[in-house]
Amino acid sequence: MKIAITGGTGFVGKHLARKLVAEGHEVVLIARGMDKRDERTKQLPHTRFRPVGTNDIAALAEAFVGCDAVAHCAGINRELGEQTYANVHVQGTKNVVVAAQRAGVKKITLMSFLRARPDCGSGYHESKWAAEEIVRASGLDYTILKAGVIYGEGDHMLDHLSHAFHTFPLFAFVGMREQLVRPTAVEDIVTILHAALVEKRLTKATVAVTGPDEMMLSTAVRRVAGVVGKRPLWFRAPLWFHYAFGWLLERIMTIPLVSTAQVRILSEGVVVPLPYAEELPEDLRPRIPFTEAQIRKGLPPAKGFGREDCLCWQAMFGKA
Repeated sequence: MKIAITGGTGFVGKHLARKLVAEGHEVVLIARGMDKRDERTKQLPHTRFRPVGTNDIAALAEAFVGCDAVAHCAGINRELGEQTYANVHVQGTKNVVVAAQRAGVKKITLMSFLRARPDCGSGYHESKWAAEEIVRASGLDYTILKAGVIYGEGDHMLDHLSHAFHTFPLFAFVGMREQLVRPTAVEDIVTILHAALVEKRLTKATVAVTGPDEMMLSTAVRRVAGVVGKRPLWFRAPLWFHYAFGWLLERIMTIPLVSTAQVRILSEGVVVPLPYAEELPEDLRPRIPFTEAQIRKGLPPAKGFGREDCLCWQAMFGKA
């Protein structure tokens, strides 16, 4: 098969590409080409990289020609310049759908969020929901994954927690009340996407995806710290503090330690889908536990945050 992946060099996209290529499928990687941190995905066999943004319908349609399916994995968790939730999640998804229709693509999968919903006061949640509605109304065969917290090599969760533990002697938990999470290994996400794209399962389905282990957010964070080998001073901080901190980090970091959207996500807990979504078939339900071995497998090299993580440094020297 020939499958296009938007956000193809991103976290989920690159793991999906590796899986597909390993099985002999042809992959078209769609990405703006701005992220230079890991160029290995572009060098995979049977892979063609197209430096195209989701704002260009004509270029997308050209890239989709001959593809059997599109995996729409492009997304953001903070707004920066023209990269807004409205532009990326809503208009970007409209453009991907139109381009897929023009190119004769029959199947599309969408990476959404477990609690994406309308009228909740969060631009991130509402734009993800709008993207779901666009895909459901497209007339194409579709599978929408309403996923919770995803972790693995190249993710945000393990990467930034590790860097934070190597940088700061303190760590503030989000909010004054505990919330539950069910971390999902990216390998389980790829298995579900593979079933939808290659095996043609989960037809016109919106499914909830959460990991097998339910735990307090603080338990998950402490487990990562234990694997990293750090013991910061733990304390709780109110939500207003985290929203203010996230707002500041969005303006000074290339990839924020935490964004305001992530504060909202963590403050609600990431266990129950909103609105209701279908359950996965038993054989596709995530099974990989959030163990020390699995965490270690996804950790980045041990180091703290540095000047290259600052937007001003990137602007001056062009380094991410």
